[in-house]
Amino acid sequence: MHNSCQTYYCPYYMNTPYNAWDIMYNYYNMYRCPYYVDTQMYNSDFPKIQLKDYVPYPFVVNIEEATKQNNTFRTALWTGNHLQLTLMSIPVGGEIGLESHPNLDQFIRIEEGQGIVKMGDRKDYLDFQKRVYDDFAFIIPAGKWHNLINTGYKPIKLYSIYAPPQHPSGTVHVTKAEAEATEQHYPR
Repeated sequence: MHNSCQTYYCPYYMNTPYNAWDIMYNYYNMYRCPYYVDTQMYNSDFPKIQLKDYVPYPFVVNIEEATKQNNTFRTALWTGNHLQLTLMSIPVGGEIGLESHPNLDQFIRIEEGQGIVKMGDRKDYLDFQKRVYDDFAFIIPAGKWHNLINTGYKPIKLYSIYAPPQHPSGTVHVTKAEAEATEQHYPR
């Protein structure tokens, strides 16, 4: 019978004494590892991802590269029935804007840039404040007022996960002004 699942030699030494090189060398190719593929993970020739909403199909993406590639204020990258992934670029001195989502939780991860995140139970009293940088993530519970302000010298590149979705499928807001105008015209 033909085996359509190709296996690859595992680069890790398993169950071998680490003090005897010749024994380890002999065991090196004994165990086959189905998960190891000898290919470059980050190839500079890899094409840029098309930033659009890939709803509702299974989706795999290098989220760091897609986030850094995004130059719009907001782009929905994937929208499902219970979850939404958006990319954002907040310009120097800009902010997301003070907002609250009464019926959803939100996860934000910053891939590039720095800022201050503020949260609170009231619009006029944001008693939680933290500095955030590359590789920081923060979670906004439903009903919390929040804002992210760019305090750095380059745009903040981030991705946000809403559960359930917050924006219409296919949302692209090039600027914050466009996002605000759209949200006033089509309230949630």
